[in-house]
Amino acid sequence: MLRGGKDAYWGKKARSMVEGRSKRGTLYDGRAAERARKGLEQWEETVYREWTEGHPGRGGDFQTASGIPVKPLYTPDDVADYPSQGFPGVYPFLRGIYPDMYRGRLWTMRMFSGFGTPEDTNKRLKMLLDHGETGLSIAFDMPTLYGYDCDHERAHGEVGRCGVNVSSLRDMEVVFRGIPLGKVSTSMTINAPATVLTCMYAGVAKKQGVPTSQLRGTVQADMLKEYIAQKEWAYPPEAHLRLVRDLMVFSTREMPLWNYISISGYHIREAGSSAVQELAFTLADGFGYVELGLEAGLKVEQFAPRLSFFFNSTMDFFEEIAKFRAARRIWATVLREKYGVKDKRSLHMRFHTQTSGASLTWQQPLNNVVRTAIEALAAVLGGTQSLHTNSYDEAWALPTEQAAEVALRTQQVIAEETGVPNVIDPLGGSYYVEWLTEQMEEEAYKYFDRIDAAGGLLKAVKTGYLQREIAENSYRLSKRVEEGKDSVVGVNKYAKAEKEPIDTLKIDFRAQRAQMKRMATVKRERDEAKVRGALAKLEKAFENDDANAMYPMLEAVVRYATLGEVMGVGRKVWGSYKEPMIL
Repeated sequence: MLRGGKDAYWGKKARSMVEGRSKRGTLYDGRAAERARKGLEQWEETVYREWTEGHPGRGGDFQTASGIPVKPLYTPDDVADYPSQGFPGVYPFLRGIYPDMYRGRLWTMRMFSGFGTPEDTNKRLKMLLDHGETGLSIAFDMPTLYGYDCDHERAHGEVGRCGVNVSSLRDMEVVFRGIPLGKVSTSMTINAPATVLTCMYAGVAKKQGVPTSQLRGTVQADMLKEYIAQKEWAYPPEAHLRLVRDLMVFSTREMPLWNYISISGYHIREAGSSAVQELAFTLADGFGYVELGLEAGLKVEQFAPRLSFFFNSTMDFFEEIAKFRAARRIWATVLREKYGVKDKRSLHMRFHTQTSGASLTWQQPLNNVVRTAIEALAAVLGGTQSLHTNSYDEAWALPTEQAAEVALRTQQVIAEETGVPNVIDPLGGSYYVEWLTEQMEEEAYKYFDRIDAAGGLLKAVKTGYLQREIAENSYRLSKRVEEGKDSVVGVNKYAKAEKEPIDTLKIDFRAQRAQMKRMATVKRERDEAKVRGALAKLEKAFENDDANAMYPMLEAVVRYATLGEVMGVGRKVWGSYKEPMIL
């Protein structure tokens, strides 16, 4: 999948999804399907057609957000030849990866947080923990995401604006001041500098006296997704993949509880993809990382349990649920059939979900509370392991404390008041959900075959194939909204004139001034000769593809080499990257 070379497996799976399915136990027997077929024909002839004739709106053209046409009604006949769903905790895990799911343990409530200075973010994290959050999730600002220090010319005006600024280990120490890393799970949404931030996190743990072997959490580190959708890279793809390889090997040895890649469909979806494309491209990235680990000499059973996923949940309620269910089955099936994985734990797809930022509107922003609740419910019904709920004001600015609290309370209401967690896979057996799950899976396998035919995932990225697919879908969706075929309440339907309706969080230049002052102090107090020596070791490691760069990188970070200095070594060795023009 990663390097290319025609693989018969993908074409065979794509054809089998279309031409015939496994008969290993089906949802309904032939007699039940036949009765349903006859009953539906009678209903359509005597009830439905008469009701809709002369009323085009009643019998119009309906489809999912991915463009999959949907019928007005589904019966056992639509799913009669589909495989039995199986049971939770049993291969292929369609109904959930754990036997008791939320009966045994609720999903982790992990609110994405970070803004301004490390002090600002430390205060917000402690507030969320006090209000019942069960896992930390750190958002970083643009200079940090690109690997620049707060005093770099490209950082001007962006420090602390869309997340917290972290320019050195000293900043990371402040972010987690008073938060014992041995007792919390932390997710860090960082990609190009993911190895550096992982070293910083390990450095903070060392100062707290916490062994790296006890650290729990996730670093995103999904560089394939960056080239496909988010565009926050520092080096050419091959260089970033080499660093991901080093991170996989290092974490397997030194941080066995750490999830070192969060394979992210979220940003693919936010860039304009359909749910089908999000499913297919995310899983294709996942299989690419499996092959990267194998190339590094690791066994799949060593690293697969530490691969996690990050999905979007947006407004097409049933399609989102079907996507999550299909993702689990595809991942388990391909790992067992194609890669020969037998260990049950290695077949589990564990995923975090975030409600859709793209679905939020700046018009009538309180409507976003409802949108987020619906999207969160879909994620829970789909079996997510952790969840972030967006705040209603995020179309305007970073969340205020009040908006973040409402977003967290949304999860808590679903968990504590609805009864939804009491039953595992409560929509399993729904004719529509089962049919739609199969459609999502079928379309995903078709995409896998196309990506392989395009020369593999890396070539598909470098030629812009995947980016074009997303751009075309984004245009299709925008056009449907503009033409009124898809409704967005408050935007193209039920709109009204309004002044700025809410108070927002405002980030000024105070954060940049404070960060630059701390940076100057760090450089003044550190041992400059040891920093330069550590950076020289790192450069040699970067130049030697057989070396693992994580060890000299960790040494440089704990000696207070800055983020920009570490990333600058890579820019010197590997240069930069310019993506192909997408026509």
